[in-house]
Amino acid sequence: MMKKFLLAAGNRIRRIAQAGKRKYRKLLGQPVAAAPAPAESTAGGGREAAAAVRQAAPAAVAAEAPRKYRAPAKAREKAEWSLESFQVVPAEGKSRFHDYPIPLPIMHAIADLDFRYCTPIQEKALADVLAGHDLVGKANTGTGKTAVFLVAVLARLLAEPPAQGKGGVRALVLAPTRELVMQIAKDGIGLAKYCGISICPVFGGTDYQKQATLLETRKCDVVVATPGRLIDFMGKGLVDLRHCRMLVLDEADRMLDMGFIPDVRRIVGRLPKKEDRQTLLFSATVPEDVQRLAAQWCVKPKMVEAEPEQVAVETVEQIVYLTTTEEKYTVLYNLVKGHPEDRIMVFANMKNEAKRLANRLERNGIDCLLLSGDVEQAKRASRLEMFRSGKVKVLVATDVAGRGIHIEGITFVVNFTLPYEPEDYVHRIGRTGRAGARGKAVSFACEEGSFYLPSIEEFIKRKFDCVLPEESLLVPPPKGQSPASGTSNTTTAAPDASRPKRQRRRSRPSGPRREGGEKGTGGR
Repeated sequence: MMKKFLLAAGNRIRRIAQAGKRKYRKLLGQPVAAAPAPAESTAGGGREAAAAVRQAAPAAVAAEAPRKYRAPAKAREKAEWSLESFQVVPAEGKSRFHDYPIPLPIMHAIADLDFRYCTPIQEKALADVLAGHDLVGKANTGTGKTAVFLVAVLARLLAEPPAQGKGGVRALVLAPTRELVMQIAKDGIGLAKYCGISICPVFGGTDYQKQATLLETRKCDVVVATPGRLIDFMGKGLVDLRHCRMLVLDEADRMLDMGFIPDVRRIVGRLPKKEDRQTLLFSATVPEDVQRLAAQWCVKPKMVEAEPEQVAVETVEQIVYLTTTEEKYTVLYNLVKGHPEDRIMVFANMKNEAKRLANRLERNGIDCLLLSGDVEQAKRASRLEMFRSGKVKVLVATDVAGRGIHIEGITFVVNFTLPYEPEDYVHRIGRTGRAGARGKAVSFACEEGSFYLPSIEEFIKRKFDCVLPEESLLVPPPKGQSPASGTSNTTTAAPDASRPKRQRRRSRPSGPRREGGEKGTGGR
C-alpha cells in the first residue's frame, strides 16, 4: 500500500514539474514537447510507467533541450564624430576654430561647448601656440585666453606618446589663486572630454590628503597648481617635473604682486631647459618685471596683445557716481534693491571693509555672501557655487579673492571703493561683460576715491563721465536689524545687554582723539 502511494506521489510530482517546464518554455517561445501519458494506478502499471519514463527521459531531454542562451547583439557603435557635425558659417572679420589645425578630439569638445568664433586673443595666439612657439600674451580676464593655452596644451599632449608611470607631469599650469586654479581645471576637463588626458588641480587651503592621494595613485598628465602647494608636493616626491614639456604662467603680473615669483623660480628650476619645453606667459599687463621673466624663461617668444579696451569699453557700460562717503552705502543698497533678479558683485579694497559691508547688507535684509582671504577654502568654494547657481544674488569680495572668478551672468560690478592700482579696476569690471556679453560697472568717487580716477582713465585710455546719483538711489535705507536677533529687535535680553554699551558711547568725549580714531578705522 505504501509502495503504491509513493509511486503515485512521484508520478504527480513529475507531471507538475513537466507542466512547469512546458509553461516556462512556452513563455520563452521554445518548442514544447507533448505531455506524457498518465501512469496506471496499479502497482505493475506504475512500475512499467516508471520504466518507460526512465527510458524516454534521455530522448525527451534531448528533444526538449532549451536553446543555448545567446547574448543580445551589441548596439551598433555610433559613427565617429567629424567636423561635418559642427558647421560654422564663415563670417567676415571673424576666425573660426575650424581655421586652425586643432585635433579632432578637441574640436569635438569645442562643439559640445558651442564655441564658434574666436575672440581677438584666440585669433592672434592660436596659430603660434599650436606651431610650438613660446608666447607672451597681454590679455585681460574674460577675453578667452584660458582656452588658448588649454587648446595648445591638449594638442601637444595628443601629438606626443603618453608618459609611463605615475607622478610624471607632462604639462604644468601655474596660477596665483585657488579660485583661478579650480576654474582652469574645470575648463580643461571640459576641453579634454574626448582626449583621454587627465587634469589634476593642486591648490592650498583644503583637501591636502585628497590631492596627495590623487597624485600618488593616478597618472596626472596636466597639473594646474598654485606655487606653494605644488612646492610642498614636490618636496614629498609626489610630483615629477623632469618630463614636463609645457609650462603656462597665467596672470603673471598678479604673481609678481603677490610675491610668488621666488616660488615660481624654484619650480622652473625643476623643469627641463627652456629650449626643451614650450612656455606660455599670459598677463593683463606686461610691465618691465614681466618682460624680464619672459626673457629668462622663454625662447624668442611671440608677443600678442588683445585690445585693452575690448573689456573696459566695448562690452561694459561704466558709470561713476559722485558721492560722499556716507552716501555710498545708500546708493549701493538702493541699486541692489532695484535689481533683485540681477547678479551683483561688490568689490572693496580691505578685508575688514568687505566684512563690514556684507554685515550691513544682511542687517538690511539683503542676502549676500562674503569672499575674502579670511574665509576658509571650503566655505569659499561653497559660497562661489551658491553665487554661480543663483541661490544668492549678491557677492562682496576683495581683489585677491575675486581674481579669476568666471561666473556667467554677472550683470553689475560695483566698486564700493575704487582700487589703488588701475590694473585692478580692469580685473574687477572683467567679471561682467565676459566673452562679448554686456555688463555694467558702477563706481563711487567719494572724497578719497576720486583721487584714483586719473590713473584709471590713463590706463584704459578713456575719460569717465561722472554723474550725480538719481533721487531714487538716495532714499535712506531702513534701520538695520541685528543679525543675532533675527528679524525682530525687541527681545528682552537684547536691550539689557546693549544698554550699557550705548551709555558708554554717549559718555565718551567727542574730542580730537575720537575723530582721529574714526579716520583711522575708515581709511586703509
